[in-house]
Amino acid sequence: MEDLLQSVDNLFSLLDERKMNYVLVGGIALLQYIQGRNTEDIDLILNVTALQKLPEIKLTNQSEYFARGTYQNLQIDFLLTKNPLFAHVQTYHTTPQPFFERTITSATVKGLLLLKLYALPSLYRQGDFARVGLYENDVATLMFYYSPDMQEIHAELASFISNQDLTAIQDIVLDLTQRIARFQRNQE
Repeated sequence: MEDLLQSVDNLFSLLDERKMNYVLVGGIALLQYIQGRNTEDIDLILNVTALQKLPEIKLTNQSEYFARGTYQNLQIDFLLTKNPLFAHVQTYHTTPQPFFERTITSATVKGLLLLKLYALPSLYRQGDFARVGLYENDVATLMFYYSPDMQEIHAELASFISNQDLTAIQDIVLDLTQRIARFQRNQE
């Protein structure tokens, strides 16, 4: 664990040194807002040009919108800004967050919700039940603790997804809202 934390610190030092415009997203970013989320990698929004300026990161996979690589003993998943939603989150939904002994740019609660909800219809189509469960739990936990305006989030997502995916997301959010309400009733 100590080696992993050192690798994370080294990665952020490298990004800062190269003046990279990045946003921390995923499980590590969620830890800024909720407890108990485990993760084994770092997720960053970054543009392809910046990624090419980081030869220390060994890319193992790259597609139009995603890349995966390793830096020291750390796995990194990149959400590339060629995807309009990822670029949108990087531009409009970030906040500085303390991270160990530095300040990093991290996604806001709304930014994390946009990314998680955006991914869910695809995860359902892929039949990735384990990741569906993690993402739905992340969304439900953020909804429970932060009470975001989900209609506003749906409206913002609408320009980045199909009507079919938007309907699926609305159904997921309705189900999560009902689960949260059941939980709250049991707490009374």
